[in-house]
Amino acid sequence: MGETKPGDETIIIEDFDEDTIKSELYARKANHRSCWKHMVFSLHDRGKKINKRQAEDLRGFELISQCSLGTIPTRKRSKRRFRPKDTIARVKKKEKLNSGEFDHYFQNLWRSFSEDQRTCFAYFDSMWFSLYMKAQYKGRVLTWIKKKKIFSKKYVIVPIVYWGHWNLLIFCHFGESFESDVRKPCMLLLDSLEIADPRRLEPYIRRFVLDIYRSEENAENETLISHIPLLVPKVPQQRSNVDCGNYVLYYIYSFVQMAPNDFNAKEYPYFMDRNWFSAECLERFFEELEPLEE
Repeated sequence: MGETKPGDETIIIEDFDEDTIKSELYARKANHRSCWKHMVFSLHDRGKKINKRQAEDLRGFELISQCSLGTIPTRKRSKRRFRPKDTIARVKKKEKLNSGEFDHYFQNLWRSFSEDQRTCFAYFDSMWFSLYMKAQYKGRVLTWIKKKKIFSKKYVIVPIVYWGHWNLLIFCHFGESFESDVRKPCMLLLDSLEIADPRRLEPYIRRFVLDIYRSEENAENETLISHIPLLVPKVPQQRSNVDCGNYVLYYIYSFVQMAPNDFNAKEYPYFMDRNWFSAECLERFFEELEPLEE
């Protein structure tokens, strides 16, 4: 067995709890900026053509620093406490929300919902999807999800930060029969940057969903699970390369307020369209959203 080189060490997942894992990832992602060059390379690799206007939009999302995402560093946890004022400053300066800031905002938002609303919804931590994508954390993430009892909820909110970009995935009626005409399971994927091609996440999302069903020892046919509809509505789009986290938070807030009792894919997209809300509504939302107490 060869020697371990400095920097090659890895963290053994069994030695750490969920909070420890997240704190390490937050520290790493806090220094990350969206890898828009990666996005361009992805489009080129798939032979996807873009028009002149789209090309100009992509230039506006130029990579401004090297990608810092990788294996979790083996350093000690920082003792520095998160200060809500830092988050307010980032929003006003139009800087992208990192995972820790996003979760602080989300928890505050979740507490603002009524008891009836919270009863109909469950949610995943924003880091769970990216952790699931790392083989060594997959089993632990599925265990955390199992504790959420998502098959007893109408909707499950799944914030995703991947490839340096925020998306919102929503599971609808996952506890219902695939034979139902009204409450048949389906998924929504909301993306504030359509040019990034949200469908590129679909293979990973479907694998994620299939593993969730399997971990629950669900007896549904695997073929049916793999064909759960994934709907991508034409929602309001961000105006800069740093607004995606803000948009996801507002998508969550607006969806919880307006979600129908029975989401029927045949009647989709309901209120989810390009005119769903204005940029001014988004700004006002963040001005009024209070940070958590220290």
